[in-house]
Amino acid sequence: MRIEAEGVRARLAGREVLKSFAFTAHPGQLTAVIGPNGAGKSTLLRTIAGLLAPDAGTIRIGDRDFAQWPRADLARVLGYLPQDRIVHWPLSARIVVGLGRLPHRSSAAGESREDTAAIDAAMSSMQVAGLEDRPVTSLSGGERARVLLARVLAQQPRILLADEPAAGLDPAQQLALFQHLTRIAADGCTVVVAVHDLSLAARFCHSIVLVHKGAVVAAGSPAEVLTPAHLAATYGIEARYHVIDGVPVVLPVSVLP
Repeated sequence: MRIEAEGVRARLAGREVLKSFAFTAHPGQLTAVIGPNGAGKSTLLRTIAGLLAPDAGTIRIGDRDFAQWPRADLARVLGYLPQDRIVHWPLSARIVVGLGRLPHRSSAAGESREDTAAIDAAMSSMQVAGLEDRPVTSLSGGERARVLLARVLAQQPRILLADEPAAGLDPAQQLALFQHLTRIAADGCTVVVAVHDLSLAARFCHSIVLVHKGAVVAAGSPAEVLTPAHLAATYGIEARYHVIDGVPVVLPVSVLP
């Protein structure tokens, strides 16, 4: 399900964070949104998810404008993982993951066979099946992050928006996560992630959108976007893009004066 945003403007606390923003993400692709802190990455994802109303512009989900989507329908097709990993209630990890199935059933319905299968698959994919009985408030930051991502995966959305999903994960977990996101995209899902790790974006993402001061600086393949000139202009760093044994790597060398 395609996402299109055109001319989107958004404000936070009276400050314009997105400035005539244009953005497209396609089914079957893993798209990264990158940029320095404060560039507008999280605001973009929140706006697409419907958590922040834009001041101007249009957002289309599939073949409909965002405003034309009934909220119940949108809840079934769009999954969103916020950057904030705070959980206030000591629910078990399995109950938390099961919350991802709520859009697919009425409030009075119990867990169906399909729900159980989706929950089990999501917990297995994020390697948290062994944590199912533990309260999420007792988990480490990395464990909690994987449980919350499993909740979104259990929803089985056609669009997945994830804000810094690799934050708090060790290198093995980061690789496993992005390999799984790639598989989800290959199954036809539209996957959009905001990331800071440029090498993860270069290695796994089909397309990259580079954001700076609320506007798109560049969009395209990793090789097209992660150029020394683009990274110097946005991050203020000297960086090099290399391919080592077939794996793209971005190496920050120094901070520019």
